[in-house]
Amino acid sequence: DILHKKGDEIAKAISKVRGARDVKAEQVEGLPTLRIIPNRKELARYGINMSNVLATVEAIQAGHPVGVVFEGIRRFPIVVKLQSKENMPSIKEIKNFPVFGEKGAPIPLSQLAEVSLESGPAQIGREFGQRRLIIEANVRGRDIEGFVQDAQKIIEINVKLPSGYYIEWGGTFQQLESAKKRLLIVVPIALLIIFTLLYTALGSSRKALIVFSGIPLAAVGGILALLIRRIPFSISAGVGFIALFGVAVLNGLVMISFIQKLRQEDGLSVIEAVKQGALTRFRPVLTTALVASLGFIPMALSHGAGAEIQRPLATVVIGGLLSSTLLTLFVLPVLYFWFENKDSGTGIPG
Repeated sequence: DILHKKGDEIAKAISKVRGARDVKAEQVEGLPTLRIIPNRKELARYGINMSNVLATVEAIQAGHPVGVVFEGIRRFPIVVKLQSKENMPSIKEIKNFPVFGEKGAPIPLSQLAEVSLESGPAQIGREFGQRRLIIEANVRGRDIEGFVQDAQKIIEINVKLPSGYYIEWGGTFQQLESAKKRLLIVVPIALLIIFTLLYTALGSSRKALIVFSGIPLAAVGGILALLIRRIPFSISAGVGFIALFGVAVLNGLVMISFIQKLRQEDGLSVIEAVKQGALTRFRPVLTTALVASLGFIPMALSHGAGAEIQRPLATVVIGGLLSSTLLTLFVLPVLYFWFENKDSGTGIPG
């Protein structure tokens, strides 16, 4: 009863939160229950055993076996059951059902027991040995984490839970929390591996950091794209950021490694290598970004099955590639030149 009452209060509170749709508490009541409580004093007065009353109740509901008919090797039970036009006998029929005493005198069941028809529990859900009730809700037009935070505040204000009762948040929010914990481990490891590979390829931590600078700008582009399209952050968006970081670093590595090659093999000065490298690698870098962006456009505009997963991922990749491409084509060569000539006093190339 307490679970049912508090579940309705929580569902009512959640329905007031912005973004809540289809809020409903699990239906646990509404099953008609026949309750028969024997009166021991009356049973003793008429000299009737409790087993007689139980046999009568069994005959009313399910039928009471009284014998067996044999046909060859087959056996058929003989069952006595109350005949009623309805599936469930009326209370009046049940109360008037006779219970026979020691001398064979019929006594109405209502004189020997308290008979009532009540609304009982339709189901009793349990989890880890404890009773539980589920409140379901869909979220539209906002992020899951923000919705849960607002719902927790309004529940804390409007619903007072008795001692021993508590709330657990499951579903998509639980998956989000679990994935965030994993991402807090996976993302730093991925970034460390990327930086290590850059250092191995370029042979300098400074040059590796220059290429690595494409990651923050790519992340800014992805976040702005989510804000513009009003798409909340999700796990698929987080996966999109990881994929975006790889493409952003790849384009930066293509640009810097080619400038390095011009300086080492062709003997060009820093400013000449930067100018020629930026012009020569303009088309490959732009083509790489365009191919990836155009390939994700159908996913970004999808509305069918799985669109809630495809749209955030594609939006992050497209927005991040736009910003990281600008960095790779225009800002990265300038950063390389500035770091390589910060002590020589040479001006920045046009």
